[in-house]
Amino acid sequence: MPTTPATATHSSSNGTAEAIMLELVDENGTTIGTAEKLAAHQAPGQLHRAFSVFLFDEQGRLLLQRRALGKYHSPGVWSNTCCGHPYPGESPFAAAARRTYEELGISPSLLAEAGTVRYNHPDPASGLVEQEFNHLFVGMAQAALKPDPEEVGETAFVTAAELEKRHAEGPFSAWFMTVLDAARPAIRELTGPSAGW
Repeated sequence: MPTTPATATHSSSNGTAEAIMLELVDENGTTIGTAEKLAAHQAPGQLHRAFSVFLFDEQGRLLLQRRALGKYHSPGVWSNTCCGHPYPGESPFAAAARRTYEELGISPSLLAEAGTVRYNHPDPASGLVEQEFNHLFVGMAQAALKPDPEEVGETAFVTAAELEKRHAEGPFSAWFMTVLDAARPAIRELTGPSAGW
């Protein structure tokens, strides 16, 4: 498996390698422990905390990202604006804002909670499994994007109708429609009925 920012270890202040840890949760989203990131995604997967962000422009178009080809999980596929995992003890809201800035170079405006969704999505290409208790967030993208090329291969703002066409053509992440459908009530509240979400 290639080493990418997601699978590489981080160096701590004393120069030793520190693994990326995720928060394991029960079916109610209560923290029950931690696991190393890659281990948590290996089949059959361990249920862990995650987040998904959906940002929109002033016209009510959704910001999509195509995941960079170097990513260890679901490379090169389209997905929601940003998704990831809080560090153990980090609030999902703080993690969502942090990763949106790290990946896309913007701080979300009007970022708000949009519920949670639990799912189990295997990735046939990699054999990895997304067993996630996912915290959903919606907000606005009101600044120029500065994507990190190691994380993001491409971005696009799409209307609801354009998304339907793109999704039919693929490829999209296995979890995309699950998180989008779960976030739709909050998306409609943010964008208004005319946006068609």
